[in-house]
Amino acid sequence: MKKVYGSAAEALDGLVHDGMLIAAGGFGLCGIPELLIDALVDSGVKDITVASNNAGVDGFGLGKLLETKQIKKMMSSYVGENAEFMRQYLSGELELEFNPQGTLAERMRAGGAGIPGFYTKTGVGTVIAEGKEVKQFGGEDYILEEGIFADLAIVKAWKADTTGNAIFRKTARNFNPPAAMCGKVCVMEVEEIVQPGELDGDHIHLPGIYVHRLIQGEHEKRIEQRTVRTKEGA
Repeated sequence: MKKVYGSAAEALDGLVHDGMLIAAGGFGLCGIPELLIDALVDSGVKDITVASNNAGVDGFGLGKLLETKQIKKMMSSYVGENAEFMRQYLSGELELEFNPQGTLAERMRAGGAGIPGFYTKTGVGTVIAEGKEVKQFGGEDYILEEGIFADLAIVKAWKADTTGNAIFRKTARNFNPPAAMCGKVCVMEVEEIVQPGELDGDHIHLPGIYVHRLIQGEHEKRIEQRTVRTKEGA
């Protein structure tokens, strides 16, 4: 089965449709599938729901899809770095489903494992629990959260072989593996593609069975918030 494609647009061909649910990997600006996001912008797909830890920043990452108003709803845990996101949400143009960060990661992982729902204490007694089933275990309340089963997963890895076995670097490992797992189809972009057997099996974070298509490309290395110390006395 051929998994390596020549471009992001080729890798998404036939997979994109209006109203779909997309799981996107990344943590802040680390490990985001920027090439696939650009291809989604170019595709013109609209009314999509995106499950992602955050919403990118203005003019980069998912922020591009927000600027073109292709996203109808975000399922996220942190959205504080995007002014356009705030504007659309406060004006009622964008739906938002807030998730505690660990809950969002587990919803993705559960979907990838075929688990339709699980109970958690996180969010009990808050707005997060509104409308959700509550059940007691050991005399304590837990709320039911549903697994995420996305139509498409878009993720970024550091290195992968041609079968899709992938390695993620540092913080990029937070959400990319669970996002990849929960997609009915997973498309992955990587910095380097190698031949099978070149990766140490003990170092692989995501087995290739979860990855259906992949591309190699150049990626921009951004710093989300740069803080520097002024020279003493300056």
